[in-house]
Formats: sequence, structure tokens, C-alpha cells
Amino acid sequence: MTFSDRAPGRGTAVVIGGGLAGVTAAWALRGFAERILVVERDRYPAEAVFRAGVPQARHGHLVLEAGHRALEELMPGSKQELAAAGAHRVLVSGDLKWLGAAGWLADYPAQMSFLSCTRPVLDKVVLDRVRTEPSIEFLEGTDVVGLLGSAQAVTGVKVRERGPDRAEVREIPAELVIDAAGRSTSVPKWLAELGCRPAPEERVDAGVAYTSRLFHRPAGSDPGHKAVYLQTKAPSKPRLGVLLPVEGDRWIVSLAGMRGAGPGPGEEGFNRHLAQLRDPLLQEMLREAEPAGEVRGFQAGPGVRRHYERSCPEGLVVVGDAASTFNPVYGQGVTVALFCAQALRRTATRHGGIGHATAREARRGVTAASKVAWMMSSAEDVRFPATTGGPSGVMTGIQRRYLDKVLAGTTRDPVVTAAFHEVLSLVAPPSRLFHPTVLAAVLRG
Repeated sequence: MTFSDRAPGRGTAVVIGGGLAGVTAAWALRGFAERILVVERDRYPAEAVFRAGVPQARHGHLVLEAGHRALEELMPGSKQELAAAGAHRVLVSGDLKWLGAAGWLADYPAQMSFLSCTRPVLDKVVLDRVRTEPSIEFLEGTDVVGLLGSAQAVTGVKVRERGPDRAEVREIPAELVIDAAGRSTSVPKWLAELGCRPAPEERVDAGVAYTSRLFHRPAGSDPGHKAVYLQTKAPSKPRLGVLLPVEGDRWIVSLAGMRGAGPGPGEEGFNRHLAQLRDPLLQEMLREAEPAGEVRGFQAGPGVRRHYERSCPEGLVVVGDAASTFNPVYGQGVTVALFCAQALRRTATRHGGIGHATAREARRGVTAASKVAWMMSSAEDVRFPATTGGPSGVMTGIQRRYLDKVLAGTTRDPVVTAAFHEVLSLVAPPSRLFHPTVLAAVLRG
């Protein structure tokens, strides 16, 4: 088939980056592009193991309730596949022991949950499904080294195969380019080289640093809950700890701290940070647990939200962490990436292809997908005095004072706790916290 024979808007789409955001974006475009090419700098392992291209994968990951709903919509049956691969279902109340800023959250009969597994298991379940689509191709072991086009329109990418011999740069024309290269994306630099003005940005940096380790769950242990979250308490207690059940009868434990309170390196730093948490629960649970791997550290970097809907050449859509990066302690990144894939699918369906109109509307959809998560995470980050950037002003102060009352309510009133979980799980907007039943319970406190 020649180019002139193609239906309008059904040409080639190139996805930069083959992580979760990239492969779900490719899947979302199936049926609307003749060819979808995912360019990935790594080579995918045959099994569900950690790979160098996803350094954050060695730390605790979860997909919020709204994320699982999005994934199930995109890939029906994915929940069952994750469970079959060893993922654990964790109810947000009862199974999860949560020490919030104001104290332990009250239990209630929860329906919402999340599936907990290591990131490689999640990635492999999704990748295996995407590989079943004939129109999606993978170019592994290859770097994207630039964009084709002009300040008016991106028309493809430049790629080079990785290896000891510097391979020749070749060009791949495309009707649509998706940037899913994550936090380290080079697209802003390449757009500048094309003469584009930079997209407006919001930034906030709490200076969060992580350390994580896998443990074998002690035989016969039954602490009465499946997962633990010891949250920070601004401004005086900037350290947190998370324990999640994962496949292979193991726990993954991630410890973190905001700027100036991050964990030290190695086992010594891990143990010292563990002892400095607000409550000894995690330390007690790990007393008889045998390590199942090395201690791994991670510096997340600043949170950045780029407004490509305001300034972007035609033919380009940016998704996932390349568009919006969050402080990872709030567990929003994977869910927002899935929201981006939903936005792509909706707009491609509405326009019947991958033309410029689809890209323009998708950029607006991607920005909308990150709005609530960004508002919540950045507002929490600025509570810590060493944070740079983020929202400020009278309204922020008013919202914070009301949220403090909500947090106090979560420790004693199941109505408030349930609403809080709905909002934090991104299944309900923040206005849910102002519902008359919630407002009355908060004010009674």
C-alpha cells in the first residue's frame, strides 16, 4: 500500500520509550494507525526482572484504584492476569495499616483496593498484552537522538542503534510522535533545536530520596494486615516507610525522606532510617525477616508539570512522566500514565485517526489527566520548609487548614476516611471532601 492509499490520519505513529507509559500509549492507538513503532533503548528481558532503563522500578510501586479501572478499560482481564502473576489485592482499609499525618486512619468496610507486585511483573503483564497487537512493532536497543520537522510540526524521529560501534543515524517519518521517555526525556532540548519556544512549566521539589529492599516474609507471620504506610508529618517528621506484599511471598520495603532527611546509603543507612520512622511497626515486622536482595537507593528529582497544550508543534503528544512527574511517595505516576493512554484512545476514537486534530485534543486531555494529582502532591510537598517551588497564597493556606481538619477526621470517622481514600485513589475529585455528609463529620470534630 502506498502512502496515498492510506485512509486519512492512519499513517505511522512513533512512541519514544517502551516503559509502561509508552506501551500503553501504543496500545491506545491500535486501530487508528497503520503502523505503531515503539523505540526502546533497552532490550526487554524474557522474564519479569528489573532492567536498567527503569531505575525507579526497584522501589515500592502500586496502581491506585482509579489506575486499575483505567487499565481494565484499556486491557480487559488485566486484573486477573496480574493476580495470576502473583500480585496481591490489598483493601485500602483493613488490609492497609496507614499512619496518617494526624494518626492511624479509622477502619471501615472498604470496597476499594490496589494490586501490589513488583514493577517488573506489572510491566510484563502489560507488555505481553501489547505484543499481541500486529500493528505494534518494537525497535529495541535503539536510541531516539532527535526529532524531524520544524517549529510548526514534528514529522518523525532520528534513531541510532545502541552498541560499541556508532551506528548510522536514520530517519523514521511519522504522522504522530508520542514522547513517553520519562523523567529524563530529551524532547524539550530537541524542540528548542527546532526553534520551538519552551512549554510553560510548574515545578516543585521536596528533595525526596528513597532506599528500598526486598525481604522474604517470615514463615507463619500474621501481623493482621497486608501492607503498612507510615506517612510523613510536616514539617517536623519528614520521613516515611512503606511495606507492600509482592509475588514470591516477599515484602518490598521502601523508606524515604524529604530534603535533608533522606536515608543514608547501603544497609546501614536503611536500618538507621527505619529506626527513625514515626512508629516502630515496620522495624518490628522486619525483625525476623530475611533480606531477599540488596539495598537500592534512588533520587527522584523535582516534580515538573509541562503544559504542552499551550505551546507545542503539531504532530507531538507528551505522556506519562515526560509530561508530569510527581513526588513518588504519593504513588500517582503509574495511574496518571494510564489516564494519558485513556486520553489518547478517546481522542483517536473521536477523530478516527492520528492526525493533528487528534494530537491537539490529546495534549489537552493529558494535561487534564494530571491536574488533580499535581494539585494534591504539590500542595502536600510545600508543607515541608526545604521544598522549593509549588503553590502558595491565601487560597492554598485556606485549603491546607481544611485538609488538616479532614486528616484529623480520618482518624475517628469512617465517613471521612472513606471520602479521603476515594480522593487519594483518584476515583473522586477533591470536591468529594466538601460533600455535606463529609463536611458535617469534619466540622463535628
